[in-house]
Amino acid sequence: MRDERPSQAPRSAEDAVRAWRRGADASVLLDGFHALKHAVRFGADVPVALAVDRSAALALADDLAPDVVRELAGLLVEVPEEVLRGLVPRLHPTGVAALAGRPARADNLAVLGRPARTTPVVVLDNPRNLGNAGAVIRLAAGYGATGVVTTGSLDPWHPTVVRGGAGLHFATAVERLDVDELPRGPLYALDPEGADIRGLKLPDDALLAFGSERSGLSDALRARADQLVSLPMRPQVSSYNLATSVGMTLFHWSAHSTHAP
Repeated sequence: MRDERPSQAPRSAEDAVRAWRRGADASVLLDGFHALKHAVRFGADVPVALAVDRSAALALADDLAPDVVRELAGLLVEVPEEVLRGLVPRLHPTGVAALAGRPARADNLAVLGRPARTTPVVVLDNPRNLGNAGAVIRLAAGYGATGVVTTGSLDPWHPTVVRGGAGLHFATAVERLDVDELPRGPLYALDPEGADIRGLKLPDDALLAFGSERSGLSDALRARADQLVSLPMRPQVSSYNLATSVGMTLFHWSAHSTHAP
């Protein structure tokens, strides 16, 4: 395995820790091997990456992600476990953590606002649960969705969301917007009173909107919707988990689209 380090990467544990402390407040925390793997795979700027056992982390990469072994070999710096524990909220079982630059908002907005989108944008209307938001971003990346937009106060780049998304924020455009800032396109909002999704073909440039886990769609989002859509559900079952609803809807879209992965 060839060990080539980019010239800008820290070359010692001391340099790496200093770089971490300088950049932590302005960077995205990549918590664990899989988050780092996905971030590197999808082109994230990763100035510093740390591992308790560098050889073990590279062996894991060799087994699970051989396409990024060379990049990880150039990034990972080994530090003592107690040092890494002091830099992160909690140490991931893989003993790996890294920092990445957040994509420019202007670039994400340009992707979301493309006039001829070929895959949907997922809209989470005032979500509350950080883990749910992360799971949705992971789903959206897997389906090749153009992006995920949240409304409301939840930060879609919160470390817990990034952890839930396994670093796949870098594989799709993730931003927080107000309802009146949403990209153009036909908006299909999920609601129990909507038309059965099985009778619809969702267009590739659709906005697929999902309400809050607690209160459903906001009045502003409902007013913006072009059509309300419902998922099949057994009577007396109150609701699906948010990520489940998004997964079902994206699967339905993908079954009728030539642009789905």
